[in-house]
This record gives sequence, C-alpha cells and structure tokens, in this order.
Amino acid sequence: SYIVMDAPPSRESCMSYLAIAKALQFSGVRFPFIFSADTQTGFVLLSDFGDRQLLQVLTPDNVNRYYNTAFRVLNRLQTHEYIPHYELPFFNADLYWKEFDIFFQWYLIKNKQWQLTAAQEKMLRDIYQRLIDSALSQPSIFVHRDFHSRNLMVCDDGALGVLDFQDAVWGPITYDCVSLLRDCYVRWPEKKGERWVHDYYRQCKRAGRINRVNFATFQQWFDWMGLQRHLKCLGIFSRLSLRDEKHQFLNDVPRVLQYVREVCDSYSELTVLKQFL
Repeated sequence: SYIVMDAPPSRESCMSYLAIAKALQFSGVRFPFIFSADTQTGFVLLSDFGDRQLLQVLTPDNVNRYYNTAFRVLNRLQTHEYIPHYELPFFNADLYWKEFDIFFQWYLIKNKQWQLTAAQEKMLRDIYQRLIDSALSQPSIFVHRDFHSRNLMVCDDGALGVLDFQDAVWGPITYDCVSLLRDCYVRWPEKKGERWVHDYYRQCKRAGRINRVNFATFQQWFDWMGLQRHLKCLGIFSRLSLRDEKHQFLNDVPRVLQYVREVCDSYSELTVLKQFL
C-alpha cells in the first residue's frame, strides 16, 4: 500500500524531505520509499510504513532493546556531514527565539492567560538566553528534531524506521537524544534514563564527536537542551489545542511540566523559573 504526503508549496516545501531522503538512502536508516514526487504541487508518493509506532509497542521489558536500536539509528543519521544539493539550515539563535515565542504566546498568554510583568518577561528571556548559549556551545551534527516514539516505526523484523525528518537541521548533539529519552508521550524510571544518557555519551565518544567533553558537561547540555525543547512543546501542544482543536495533546502537558520542573530542581540558577511556572 501507499501513502501520499501533501506538502503544498504555499505552506511548506517537500524539497528538504526529498534531499534528505536521497542522502540517507545508503546509510542503513530505514524510511518510507519514495516512488514519485511532484515538487510543483507538493505531492509525494511513499511506501506505507504501517501503523506500529514505537510508542505503541514499548514495555518495561523491551524498552532497553528498542532504545539501543534507536541509538544505532541516531549514530547512522549523525554520520552525515553534508546533504547534496540542499542547504540544511542551522539551528541558530533566531530559530531558538522563534521557539521561545511559541512557548510565550501560546502557552503563557493564550493557554494560561497570564499577564506578565516586565520583570517576569526579562527573567524568562534571560534564562532562555542561557539555554541558547548552552545549545550553541555543543558540537553541531545532523539533528532530526522530532526523534521520538511517535516518529519511530517498528518494522516487521524489529528494526526501527524513521518518519518526518523534513525539519532536520545542523544542531546540538544532545537534541535528538533528549527527544527520545525525555519523550513528551512516555516516561520511564529515572534510573533507566540516567543509564541511557551514559550509553549515548559513550556512543558519541566512540564516534569521536565529543572527545574533550566530560560527562558532567554533557549531562548539563542534555538537561538544558531538554528544558528548551519542553518549553517549546508546551507552546506547541497549546497551539494544537487552541488553534487546531487537537485537544488530546493537552493530556501530555503534565508530563512535560514534570520534566521542566525536575531540570529546574537540579540547577540553582533555574529555581526562579520553577517558582514562576
């Protein structure tokens, strides 16, 4: 069976998806096969990857195996240092601030209906600038940007296939790992998460991507990257509910807020953010 991707040029371009797919075709990363594409209309005919999202099959007994498989997929993605015939954008400060605005406008103003003082807004922007500085200090690699359990599909042989890589960028080495291990849609015991972060750190060390970075620095990168992403997700989920009437995403907000508060608990400089939220 087939799936049709509809990316109207007036709203989005399918060029990024097509270029990245071509770059990945010999990488060992599985993704829907492209049968044909019309860049003028934005229609792309893809193979049907089925409906077995990783989220649907994860259990305490199999999560280690599947996450180890996901790490191997990440490693293959991260070997790419060039996308032929396409200029992959960088996850730069402008993009981070656009994501801050999603959090600020859709979660704080439109969802929570808070009226912030100038001092509160300055506090938020000062903290967010520190999150940006942390992200930009990391090695820059290929980043999927939505590498989580709803975009990873379980193939018949147990391998994992990847969906929705059209928004990929060159960005922080911890970003995709945070998307997976602090997934907005599922949560695992803290001890498991700590072990997985160590596993990913060692994988990055073996690949030569973080030769001079100790684990304490890496852990803070990971935590602060997660905080940045989860603030954005609070805004995204609010927008999906308020604008698109996809109210089911609000069910995931408490989990996301828990991630945010736990990171704030770990760093004294973030205490004021926890008190605010």
